[in-house]
Amino acid sequence: MSEPLGGPAGAADRDEDAASRGYGRTVGIGLAVLALLALGSQAGPYLERFRDYVAGLGPLGPLVFIVGYIVATVFGLPGAILTLAAGSIFGVAWGSVYVFIGATLGAAGAFLAARHVIRSSIEARVAGNPRFAAIDRAIAGDGRRIVLLLRLSPVFPFNLLNYALGLTRIGFVDYFVASVGMIPGTVLYVYLGALGGEAALAASGGAETELLTWAIRILGFAATLLVTVIVTRTARRALDEAAIGEEPSE
Repeated sequence: MSEPLGGPAGAADRDEDAASRGYGRTVGIGLAVLALLALGSQAGPYLERFRDYVAGLGPLGPLVFIVGYIVATVFGLPGAILTLAAGSIFGVAWGSVYVFIGATLGAAGAFLAARHVIRSSIEARVAGNPRFAAIDRAIAGDGRRIVLLLRLSPVFPFNLLNYALGLTRIGFVDYFVASVGMIPGTVLYVYLGALGGEAALAASGGAETELLTWAIRILGFAATLLVTVIVTRTARRALDEAAIGEEPSE
């Protein structure tokens, strides 16, 4: 007979899985930085031209980016590339703002589509998924908190979660407000994009940055990564307590 989900063995397994995911994410980020550095001499000129193109759009530049992010989210396209690009094009602060707006509005569109337009197809997609069933039950008791935790430490793929939550009993306002949980992850990846963009430009000879400035930027990114990891693990533990983050027993 399998150990209860709340038992010591189950908790140890979940901690090990969470640690593995954390290491995997860190390795992925490191590889992305190395790739940007390795390809910097080739990517730098294109990146600089693209920055100039967006800047040439004036006030329309951020708007075009946000609309593109909304469309990508609604249609279930990976947003990681756009998120990284935002850091390179707009910088950490404004890039995070534009990504958050685009992701929030796109997630809202997917939620409404699932609730009012394509409900049957989404129901078929998540039918029999024990983790979604656990989410649905938990949301009935404390919807806004559960969705906030899911945003902080997603146990469902982001794009599918947007649609799946449209099937639950959470109200649209609570769902929308809980989008603030996307902020830590957004800032982390936008920051990475900003660092990668500067590295690519520097490698291609398009920009020169003092060593102290680089040190400050890297320390800032490390601090952002640390905060994100802490927040994510805290949210994961809270989801485990709600019987959502854990794997179903056999």
